[in-house]
Amino acid sequence: MVVFSKSLSPKHVLKLLKSEKNPRAAFALFDSATRHPGYAHSTVVFHHILRRLSEARLVTQVGRVVELIRSQECKCDEDIALSVIKTYGNNSMPDRALDVFQQMREIFGCEPGIRSYNSLLNAFVVAEQWVKVESLFAYFETAGLAPNLQTYNVLIKMFCKKKQFEKAKGFLDWMWKEGFKPDVFSYSTVINDLAKAGNLGYALELFDEMSERGVAPDVTCYNILIDGSLKERDHKMAMELWDKLLEDSSVYPNVKTHNIMISGLSKCGRLDDCLKIWDRMKHNEREKDLFTYSSLIHGLCGAGNVDQAEIVFKELVESKAFIDVVTYNVMLGGFCRCGKVKESLELWRIMEQKNSVNIVSYNILIKGLLECGKIEEATMIWRLMPAKGYAAEKTTYGIFIHGLCVNGYVNKALGVMQEVESRGEHLDVYAYSSIIDCLCKERRLEEASNLVKEINKHGMELNSHVCNALIGGLIRDSRLGDASFLLREMGKNGCHPTVVSYNILIHGLCEAGKFGEASGVVKEMLENGLKPDLKTYSILLKGLCQDKKIELALGLWHQFIQLGLEPDERMHNILIHGLCSVGKLDDAMTVIANMENQNCVANLVTYNTLMEGFFKVRDSSRAMVIWGYMYKVGLQPDIISYNIMLKGLCMCGRMSYAIKFFDDSRNHGIFPTVVTWNILVRAVVNR
Repeated sequence: MVVFSKSLSPKHVLKLLKSEKNPRAAFALFDSATRHPGYAHSTVVFHHILRRLSEARLVTQVGRVVELIRSQECKCDEDIALSVIKTYGNNSMPDRALDVFQQMREIFGCEPGIRSYNSLLNAFVVAEQWVKVESLFAYFETAGLAPNLQTYNVLIKMFCKKKQFEKAKGFLDWMWKEGFKPDVFSYSTVINDLAKAGNLGYALELFDEMSERGVAPDVTCYNILIDGSLKERDHKMAMELWDKLLEDSSVYPNVKTHNIMISGLSKCGRLDDCLKIWDRMKHNEREKDLFTYSSLIHGLCGAGNVDQAEIVFKELVESKAFIDVVTYNVMLGGFCRCGKVKESLELWRIMEQKNSVNIVSYNILIKGLLECGKIEEATMIWRLMPAKGYAAEKTTYGIFIHGLCVNGYVNKALGVMQEVESRGEHLDVYAYSSIIDCLCKERRLEEASNLVKEINKHGMELNSHVCNALIGGLIRDSRLGDASFLLREMGKNGCHPTVVSYNILIHGLCEAGKFGEASGVVKEMLENGLKPDLKTYSILLKGLCQDKKIELALGLWHQFIQLGLEPDERMHNILIHGLCSVGKLDDAMTVIANMENQNCVANLVTYNTLMEGFFKVRDSSRAMVIWGYMYKVGLQPDIISYNIMLKGLCMCGRMSYAIKFFDDSRNHGIFPTVVTWNILVRAVVNR
């Protein structure tokens, strides 16, 4: 509480108000001064506090200041009345703005001029009271007022709010014709609303027109267009505008420009460009705010570059700026996603010390710990939540239960479920589906079925994840008939099968060698309006290849290509493996040669498969050629590659070469596994 001296002056009050950064505290100080004996506010003090209230959105207090001006009979100029009308107008309170406008002489002791009329006109536009806009504009002539540039800018704003962009552009042309030279605000209003409406091309045309007509664009124009380009993922146009801005000597990028660029480019995956802008900011000592830091940290973490994100985060800490919980959560999520458990827990300790933790923070940390297999640590954080004043929400339960299930702790997950239900609460379908999936994988089908019945009792609709888990469980239990029946019954329960549902069943049928039934399921998919995806074809192809039905596999492959679909590396490798398994090495080579036509690049698995195929037909020379070609295309052999080579050379009786490759593997830092030793021992025994 400020204690004022007996002889309090408006000059002293103004000084105190300017030194107080908190708007609410500033108003409390103003209020306290109002009650001081023998003191009366000056017009300068009134103007200052009204501006502060407007900036802080404390519009409810504006009326009190207005009444104080009235009761004090303080003669004010139009600027003070304008600040009140503008505040009401910007807060969609046109009736209050009109009331002040009509009483300007009585309250402020001044007459409304063109600026007051324009402010009231704007208040009606903000509130979208179009009839009042037209009535007031028509009254200008009656009042003997000539509309000025600001008047016409308000009308342009009206056309834009009504999405009448052609009228807005026509009005700009009319202004040029009538000698009212539109300014940068006239153009930026139209450009902004065009960009927001997704009409970026038209906005860019207007931007070009500005330069042609001699209207210099300001940084706001550039910001609008760069932001619009990045929102449309057009990073090339954004960079062109950025370069143009840097070349423009009359305008400079501000902190908002940098924030737009860093945030937008990171969302477009252009992290290198972000870092260049960041380095430029540092080199030129440009202002950076919390959003600048958090945008870059978010982008770097999203791209997996957590080390660089940590460097930026440390710079933020060193800047002594306030760090909000959102930024902390972004950094915490980055650490968790890349498995940096120690760093995650250290940051968590700081977050708790700073009291900058929310339920999202708990969700991120618990999820991260569980994904790293840190069950005890995750459970401890979970158990401490209530003591810290946080109640788990359904998302938290889902994360914790899913993590326990993925790590094989389904009984613990069931314990959490029972704990929740004992309080009369229920989990969401995501949590239940995780438990059901885990129970099915552990072949505890009866428990899974009972849990499904419980879900139905709660009135919760089953989703495809739950049904897919049950179908998978039935297949693992060799109950293909029941799995097929469940898939066809899904629709009756309001849960229609997805492509994933069909893929699970097709995979089970193929594994059991029931290709006719699998083909029938594919036909059923098509009849139900679902298109087989890449995985569907891969499952069918793999099944046919494993059953040595290579001609059918090739037929399926050609059918896939004829449909205009593009097989990926995995699908290529399945076919190559199938061809190699029956000795069709030349056909396998042809498939590899054609990979580039399908926008695919042969990987290490491809060459390992081909090399193994040549060794099976005792063609060690061509196998050695493949080995050399792997190096030529920049691939580094792994332990599987070396094991194939060792086994093949031993099988072909080339033990001395095998020993050389064994030594070579260790020289390259690839150490033998149990498989490697078994190959060598068998070769020596059988020699």
